[in-house]
Amino acid sequence: MKLKILCLITIISFNNIFSQTKLTLSDAIKIGLKNNYNLRISNKNVEISRRNNSWGTAGRFPTIDLVVNSINRYDNNDSEIITNNLIPSVQLNWVLFNGFQIFHTKSLLEDQQKLSEGLNAVQVENTIKAIILSYFDVVLQKEKLNVFEELEVLSKDRYNRMKTGQELGNAVTYEVLQAKTSWLEDRSNFLSQKLNYDNSVRALNLLIGEKTDKNYSHFEEFKIELKEYSFEDLKERMAINNKNLKNQYLNEMISEREIDIARSGIFPKLIFNAGYDYTKVRRDIRGVAIQNTNSYDYYGNLTLKLNIFNGFNTRRALEIAKIKNEISKIKIEEIKHSLDNSLIQLLELYNIQKELLNVADENVNSTKLNLQISEEKFKNGVINSFNYRDVQLVYLNASLRKLNAIYNLIKTDTELARLTGSIITEE
Repeated sequence: MKLKILCLITIISFNNIFSQTKLTLSDAIKIGLKNNYNLRISNKNVEISRRNNSWGTAGRFPTIDLVVNSINRYDNNDSEIITNNLIPSVQLNWVLFNGFQIFHTKSLLEDQQKLSEGLNAVQVENTIKAIILSYFDVVLQKEKLNVFEELEVLSKDRYNRMKTGQELGNAVTYEVLQAKTSWLEDRSNFLSQKLNYDNSVRALNLLIGEKTDKNYSHFEEFKIELKEYSFEDLKERMAINNKNLKNQYLNEMISEREIDIARSGIFPKLIFNAGYDYTKVRRDIRGVAIQNTNSYDYYGNLTLKLNIFNGFNTRRALEIAKIKNEISKIKIEEIKHSLDNSLIQLLELYNIQKELLNVADENVNSTKLNLQISEEKFKNGVINSFNYRDVQLVYLNASLRKLNAIYNLIKTDTELARLTGSIITEE
């Protein structure tokens, strides 16, 4: 299966920064698809199902056994007889007919392989989604770190100015202490955010199977292309491509195969047995010369077996298989209903988050301009340090809200892509 990462084209806009240690989203996904631990386990499960899907597992071929029996006997009577028998044999057992169970079992194994591959596709989707969110969580924490660093620089500059003003007699001790407290608070926030960033990088490395201490100097730009989605179009794509829904259809097919297998118990079985026996006998009788005899024989038998009564187990197994098939159909209805509900909620959330991003973007532009104006006013003594600090905090909160708004949109857009099956395509 060749995977084409559509989300790289439709979800995220890229920033072309060239560096040996730059990690792009495309690189992260490629590395993760190769190294992710859960995905590697899932691939092994697919390999197991492929190996199980064989005519041998279904029971089409005969079994051939080599058997060696050694029978030794000592008779303690007047004659005192010692008998040694060595009997090697080759035995063949072949089920020629069992109500077409072999063919139904082979079909079941094929469907189970398809289901295993379908579950693997779900794991691939979930892995890609997790990598996208983890990758942009790193970028989010990095952007937040830059905001806290910017605010710390401003706070330190404010504190230095207040100290200089105190030395010149233009500032009182209370204002200096307040400025110092604000700077130390911003410094503490910066260090805490640095830890958040480092932890997010470690989480990404774990997800893509890289070394825990591996660092990256550049990432892609933190922005998203806003799109207009049509509910009907998304619903149609979801009905065709959603992997969970496809897997449930496979579960329904598997339950139908199990009905056929259970029904096979009604029919007779025809079994062919054949073999070759060679017998070597050594008999030692006291007072008589040792006797050695050899013999061999071939045999071939047909057995026709029809169950008359087994406590209604065959009928019960057939009824249970039919009930399981009905359950699988109910689950299909449930999944369809659940998917429609999730799609409506996600699309509504996406549209609201677009509006929130527009509001947050305008708010950042306004607060940044206000911060620049307030900085000049503070330097010129037009406003005091407390007013300037309030403006800084407003800018900080506005910047963080915008960053969170971008990440929330990426998260919702990625989930929409996964839900509609467009996060990957098979070619």
